[in-house]
Amino acid sequence: MRKTIVSRPAAASGEGLPGLHPVLCRVYASRGVRSLAELDLGLDALLPVKLMDGAAQAAQLIFQAIEEGQRILVLGDFDCDGATSAALCLLVLRAMGAEKVDYLVPNRFEYGYGLTPEIVELAMQNAPDLIITVDNGVSSVDGVAAANAHGIKVIVTDHHLPGPVLPEAAAMVNPNLPGNAFPEKSIAGVGVIFYVLLALRALLREQGWFEARVEPNMGDYLDLLALGTVADVVPLERNNRILVHQGLVRIRNGRCRPGITALLEVAGRNQQQARAADLGFAVAPRLNAAGRLDDMSIGIECLLAEDPAVARSLAEKLDQLNRERRRIEDGMRRQAEELLEQVLVKEADLPYGLCLYDDSWHQGVIGILASRIKDRYHRPVIAFAPGEDGEIKGSARSVPGLHIRDVLDEIAAASPGLLSRFGGHAMAAGLSLAAHRLEEFRVLYNKVVCKQLGGKGLEAVIASDGEIPPQDMSLELARLVAQGGPWGQGFPEPVFHGEFEVVQQRQLQDKHWKLVVQPRGGGRLVDAIGFNQVVACPPPLPDILLIAYQLDVNEFRGNINLQLRIAYMEAA
Repeated sequence: MRKTIVSRPAAASGEGLPGLHPVLCRVYASRGVRSLAELDLGLDALLPVKLMDGAAQAAQLIFQAIEEGQRILVLGDFDCDGATSAALCLLVLRAMGAEKVDYLVPNRFEYGYGLTPEIVELAMQNAPDLIITVDNGVSSVDGVAAANAHGIKVIVTDHHLPGPVLPEAAAMVNPNLPGNAFPEKSIAGVGVIFYVLLALRALLREQGWFEARVEPNMGDYLDLLALGTVADVVPLERNNRILVHQGLVRIRNGRCRPGITALLEVAGRNQQQARAADLGFAVAPRLNAAGRLDDMSIGIECLLAEDPAVARSLAEKLDQLNRERRRIEDGMRRQAEELLEQVLVKEADLPYGLCLYDDSWHQGVIGILASRIKDRYHRPVIAFAPGEDGEIKGSARSVPGLHIRDVLDEIAAASPGLLSRFGGHAMAAGLSLAAHRLEEFRVLYNKVVCKQLGGKGLEAVIASDGEIPPQDMSLELARLVAQGGPWGQGFPEPVFHGEFEVVQQRQLQDKHWKLVVQPRGGGRLVDAIGFNQVVACPPPLPDILLIAYQLDVNEFRGNINLQLRIAYMEAA
């Protein structure tokens, strides 16, 4: 698909950022940074615990459970945010003196998502006195009611958007609840439980709890915060950037969970130079593969492992699951693209919202499939797979400018009973409906998407941070940009663009381009790599290319040089 390169408008000139490289000033200004103080990512700049409504109440309940020797059950979720949340909660509670604490993660294929009445019945095997949900629970109205009926207290810690009815939990901690004072609503599930545990530590200090015990250093767990936050693709507002930055510092210094070290190793990533992208594209997919294809307990046990050999063994198993996930995904993507080719032939144009289903598709992979198809066709996509009892389960991925959960809200209001359940965020959501009503849903979905987008937002756009003068294109600038992160959702890694002469061109594995280019009009020769760009730009390449790229520090056989990572290219 052809894309349009558009320069980002700078919200400010960058005058409040003295001493920084002019290109970096431009980058920060376009992301709304006004002063050097906003770039302070020290732990002292974290938002205070008192702003997280419900955290103190939850801490009081947990303290009572620990003090009385009650059984605590942590209910996790089957993605990376849920796994890091569960591991964090278990590790810290045990470090604080909890002796009867365990975890449970629903198998997505048997029980679905969250605290359901069926999960409560399963949890009863452990006879818990207190259930703490992490990264789920805000929509578990029936599950919390079932727990209450059994005399089990429930603390809900979540960050997902609430529905019209809230569960009657003993405590609710979610910055997205109406009236919650926590100003940065984008915090991940692992961040929410982290704030609850900070509140618990403060309470235990007041109670003199640590006079006879070693007080845990909460900084020791920031590697889990970084991983879960990056993996959940939440916007990197300043608070999240602090958590990710501090966690990455610890990972690079080797002060992290053996499981994270092992996952980086099996992925072939350099731990000493780990970036947010390594967590998002190497570690997180391997943990997520457990929840997609098998049991997320494998991922949680990898994060909990203290023995590096045990962690390595589990990481290798997760790596194998990820390879299997990729194999399944490739087949599903080919099927989906064949379906879309048929639509294109028949209709000569794509609908506003793409709705895809095949009865052979795997529930655990439809989210990734939806994301891949969305990236290729730049349409909001829902991919469905068979569920239970005549239902199908869908995973939705949206495009900028369209809040996908709002779309599902409008569909539910327009056709009551069409959706048996749904929930999610602006950019991703999940839903279920009766299989025989798929066509009815498809028509309504396209209608609502068309209405909400108003015909806009379907053009594939690459937001660029402008051109780099040839004299500034250097290894030094690439290093400054790498160190200027962490980059991620809502605070994207800089993309630049310009016209380049193609000096050398070579294909790698018939999929990737390896180039040597020179800025048009003069400048130094620069290496460039274009992963999966051969299909979009088949050989031979033109003499002059318009390239959108990211700066990369490339290390190969002891040599370190500047490299352009091509995001998009076309004939100039």
